[in-house]
Order: sequence, then C-alpha cells, then structure tokens
Amino acid sequence: MKILICGINFTPELTGIGKYTGEMAVYLAAQGHQVRVVTAPPYYPQWRLRQDYNGLQYRRDNIDGVEVYRCPLWVPRNPSGVKRLIHLGSYALSSIPSLLIQVKWRPDVVLSVAPALANAPFVLCLTRLTGAKAWLHIQDFEVDAAMSLGLLPADSIVMRAFSRFERWLLGRFDVVSTISPRMMDRLLQKGVSSKQTQLLPNWVDTQKIYPVFGKENEFRKQLGISTDKVVALYSGNMGRKQGLEHLIAAARQLQKRDDILFVLCGEGAVKAELLTQARDLSNVRFLPLQPEKRLNELLNMADIHLLPQQADVADLVMPSKLTGMMASGRPVIATALPKTQVSNVVTGSGIVVIPGDVSGLAEAIKRMVSRPDERHNFGKAAREYAENHFSKEKILAHFEKVLLEITGLGRTK
Repeated sequence: MKILICGINFTPELTGIGKYTGEMAVYLAAQGHQVRVVTAPPYYPQWRLRQDYNGLQYRRDNIDGVEVYRCPLWVPRNPSGVKRLIHLGSYALSSIPSLLIQVKWRPDVVLSVAPALANAPFVLCLTRLTGAKAWLHIQDFEVDAAMSLGLLPADSIVMRAFSRFERWLLGRFDVVSTISPRMMDRLLQKGVSSKQTQLLPNWVDTQKIYPVFGKENEFRKQLGISTDKVVALYSGNMGRKQGLEHLIAAARQLQKRDDILFVLCGEGAVKAELLTQARDLSNVRFLPLQPEKRLNELLNMADIHLLPQQADVADLVMPSKLTGMMASGRPVIATALPKTQVSNVVTGSGIVVIPGDVSGLAEAIKRMVSRPDERHNFGKAAREYAENHFSKEKILAHFEKVLLEITGLGRTK
C-alpha cells in the first residue's frame, strides 16, 4: 500500500503531534508499506526552527524507511492568533509543489493531519487527481481552540464564513478521525456523518515508558532532590491552552512547605512569562525539553504528575502527554471540567480539579503528599489504564487494518 501523510509537524519533534505522526509513519513503513510524508522543518515546541534546517528551502530526507519532503515554513517568535494563521498558511501554500510531485506516484490513501486544516483542500485536490482515499485526522480543533482562548475573534464574518467552509470541507473526506470520544462528538456536531468517523487515539509505548521504583533517579540526583521530597512534575509544551500560570500560583500558596517541589520541564510560547512569575519561588524548578531516551527517567522522577488545562479548550484538544504520565505508574492531578474526556480518563487514576481553582489545586497536591498509599493505588490504576487503552501496538495495528479496508487492498509485505 502507498500511503502519503501530510502535516505540518513531524519527527524529530519530540513532543505533541510531530511525535505521533512520526511514530505512525515509521510503524507503517515497518509493516512493509511505502510511506511518504509532506511536512515542514521541525520547530515545535520551541517555536524556532532547528539550526540544521532551513525554513526557506525544500529538502528531502529518509527517516527509518519513510521518504520525507520538507517544505518552507514561516515561524513567528511570538505566535499570536493572526500570526498562527499566517504560519499555518505558509505551510499550506509551500506544500503544493511537494503534493504535485505525488501525482505521478499515485498513493492509495492520503492522510492529512490537522493542524493544519489549511492544507486539507490541497490534499483533497491530490486525491481527486490520483483516485486515492482521503483521510483527515484531527489532533487539535485549532480554530475552535484559538477562538475559545481569545486568540481569534469568535463572532465575526470571517469566522462564520470559515465555520461554513469547515463543515463543507469535512464532508468531502472519506474518513475523518480524531483522538478522543468527546472530540468525536464535536465532529458529529460539525455535520460529519457517523459513517465517516474513526477513533484514532494517541498512544504510548508501554515497553519504553514504565514504572521504576526503588532505584535512584538520575534527574533527582542531578537536581539535588532528597528522597523525602515529593516532586510534582509538569512535562510538555508550555503554551496558552495549558494554563500553567495556575501551577505557579499553586506553588506560591505552598511555598512554605519544604517537602514539595514543583518541576516544570519543556519549552513553549509562554515559558519566559512563567520564569518571570516564578523567579522568587524556591519551590519551583525548570528543566529544558529532554531527549526521548531520557523520557522514562524524567517521568519516573515524579511522585505526582500535573496536567493543567484551560476550561475553554476542554474537548477541543486531548493532551497527548497524559499517555506517558499514566504509563509511568504515577498519579495525575488534572484540571478539567466534569464529564470532559480528561476528567473521564483521570478519574480513578488521580484527582480532578476545576480549571482555575488554584486553592483546589493546592489542596489536591497536599492530599497526595500526605497519602502515599493513595498515590501508589492511583499510580497502579493509571498504569493499568495505559496498558488497556493506550497501547501503541494495538492502536496502530487497528489503524493499519482500517487503511487496508478502505483502500480494498490486501496486506502487503
């Protein structure tokens, strides 16, 4: 089977959508399929192009058997709403020549990963020219989230026109998938037929991310963290939709406790603001984004995982970092509204707090600190949930099966 994947994010990005799209492509190639990817240079989550890539040039790579076409990209240093749209549009336009190259190759299926939805019309054109099946995979309802966060005006002629265009566009794909049941519900609200939809959740490699107990952790050793101190860890993108300022506020409420340390690991658009907010707090430490080979060690540094999220983006995104948190066998404290997907998943594996309730967040952390047996039980339940629902092998094997079904092709080895 010939599979073309189109999306702005791809490996070697270590977090978010690029990580999952990269693992998907490599998995399919390992099963014997021909896989090509049209993407942009790596820039996320730092919002800065990697030094070994040029944002003005086209480039071709081969990564683990996947042929990768890199397209020019404009990356804003401060990604506001309008700048984000220009950023996404720059990839959509620059990808056209690389998409045209694929006409002669004639893929069997073309998978467009959103964001960027701006690229989807060109993907549809390619499928019409080649007779390929068209699959849209939505990792993030990007425009809905931007409007909810106030990055884009919700009540405007432009946004109303875009909403109508979006409904029309979604209906043109053979398959539309997304990563959580509640996001599936939103697809139905946007007029997508239930016959078109597929659930394709994000995953975790439970062989690479697993609990480690009773062994000295190198991160704790390097940071000089004593064994009797409880580490509350956030690891991931530092953007607006995470609401990370609430973690700093909770740390401020708990700054007199010498048995709790907040560790924030990652990069992103608001990291500089967070560093300023926490500059006088001795109970907050920051770490840069860590290489993949140290991820399990990093996640096992935690006694508690923290998963903040703004209320306005509930069910518009599903935090991909949650899979690794749970696979590490540690409890999770999440901020989420009741009955949202995050709340549904975390309940039983940790504590859920209303978004923006800083005092409630601080109290939940204190409860976890004072109840080590509860932490252990929550962590055990989290690991079991990850094994049952987030298994990389199970999810990607099912995805491959659906690809073969919609194309009408037998398994190719």
